[in-house]
Amino acid sequence: MKSKIQGDPAGAGPKSTTLLGRSAFAVGAMLVSGIATAAAADMSEAKARYQQERATCMSGQSHQDRTTCLREAGAALAESKRGNLDAAGMGRYEQNQRMRCDAHPAEDREDCLRRMRGEGTISGSVEGGGIYRELRTTVPAQ
Repeated sequence: MKSKIQGDPAGAGPKSTTLLGRSAFAVGAMLVSGIATAAAADMSEAKARYQQERATCMSGQSHQDRTTCLREAGAALAESKRGNLDAAGMGRYEQNQRMRCDAHPAEDREDCLRRMRGEGTISGSVEGGGIYRELRTTVPAQ
């Protein structure tokens, strides 16, 4: 005669297996719904951003012609739907900054990175032909 422990050491009889299966399904469903909720929130933010960009285009404040501006706003929304525009894009932005500063000699590179992070003064505009970033540092006389 087998004891209950030997025949079913974990106590995982049919009832336990069913309960375990239901629990796993419930956990999976919660994870999927959390992901779906986050994706919906991201999409609503993307749509709100599109509406804001579209309003800027229609008002003529975008410094682009209306057709180009609307095309760019639509393209940004499409990329957002594909998951290509997000906070991770800031990582690419910072990588671009570092690549730009890598072109400078080693002794100037840290100052360049500081300017890119917004230290110092910034003047000009893209529309006006360029952005001028200036960072003044005092170096003691030797």
